[in-house]
Amino acid sequence: MTRTRSVAAIVIVATSLFAAAPGTAQIAVFDPSNYSQNLMTAANTLRQIDNQLTALQNQAQMLLNQARHLTSLPTSLLNDIDRTFTQTQNLLRQVDRIAYDVQAIEQTFQQYQNFSVSQSDQQLINGARDRWQNSVSAFQHSMSVGAATVNNLPATQAHTDTLVSASQSAVGVLQVSQAGNQLLAVQARQLADLTALVAAQGRAQSIEQARQTAGEDQAREQVRRFLTNGQGYQPQSAQMFH
Repeated sequence: MTRTRSVAAIVIVATSLFAAAPGTAQIAVFDPSNYSQNLMTAANTLRQIDNQLTALQNQAQMLLNQARHLTSLPTSLLNDIDRTFTQTQNLLRQVDRIAYDVQAIEQTFQQYQNFSVSQSDQQLINGARDRWQNSVSAFQHSMSVGAATVNNLPATQAHTDTLVSASQSAVGVLQVSQAGNQLLAVQARQLADLTALVAAQGRAQSIEQARQTAGEDQAREQVRRFLTNGQGYQPQSAQMFH
């Protein structure tokens, strides 16, 4: 009887203990499918973050490239090129007698054509001398322009070497474009020198040809005056030995 009461008491105590702790003694359960889903979600998140970092790096590189393309060329030879342009123009303005002017040329060449009867022999002689001086001055000017063109060749070579080197070491499109534009300016200056040289040589040749033509016309006028002088040749005795 006593034993039966002891067993009943133990059962009652055990039942009360289990009833006193309803939720604290639950056992954790591992869910493989949920764990796998969590891993996939974390992997996708890391992949998105990596893609975003790559995009940011590409954008940063693109901005750097744009900055390089917008960088100006540190080398500029435009002042030197313009200076040689000015020197050539000043040389062309230093012509003597017959300048590079249409009206002045027309007025001057009228003297190469008019050999009227009213002109004296001395005037004809003076006109021939002036025309000869015009030719000499024109040839001298032509040689001066040619010498200036030759003297500009070392500067042209130096400018070309500098700009080609700058173009090859350019870091962007703007620097390449600026170097190319300056090379075109150097070529334009060379063409200006050649144009000035051709103009000076053509001027000298034209003046010389006009002088020769005018000389022929003057010679005909002088022959006409000699033949129409009215006094023919009168032979005279000459004593050769005493």
